[in-house]
Amino acid sequence: MDVLVRAVNAALFVSHGIRRDTDITLHLCGGPGPDRRIWFNGETLSGVRPDERSIAGQIKAILKRPVPPIGVLDEVTQGIFDMGGGLAETLTEWHDDGISINVLDAEGEALETLESNENLGFILSDHLPFSEADNQQIADLGKISLGEKWLQGHACITIIQHTLDG
Repeated sequence: MDVLVRAVNAALFVSHGIRRDTDITLHLCGGPGPDRRIWFNGETLSGVRPDERSIAGQIKAILKRPVPPIGVLDEVTQGIFDMGGGLAETLTEWHDDGISINVLDAEGEALETLESNENLGFILSDHLPFSEADNQQIADLGKISLGEKWLQGHACITIIQHTLDG
């Protein structure tokens, strides 16, 4: 849970505000039951504080609910949505929305090579490498590197935000 909460915090919150131009989708695919996605929409998000307890409370409340079917976008609270599905559904949706999808990979091109005015999406794993099934889904996507060292997800998000803000 800590990994997810820190990622949400790094992606969405700035001092005294929320990044309205940023969303984050958490993929919860490791436990029993169907895959689930939780989408935090920065443009409409309200009522969430940038502390780990508040964010964790939102996620825990969602996990107590039944997983919605794939294709159903259930707004649990303002700007937080619960959805069925996994990485394949997110990749399809991003592709349909014209998002330039990039996978964080030490072997990729430097982050600075991206055009910051593009509609960018980044795929990163949690504290574990991508599964073989995930690797097959992302094999043909652009690869972006933040360096040779394996960094924690929230640190990667912070570096990306800082670089693109520049």
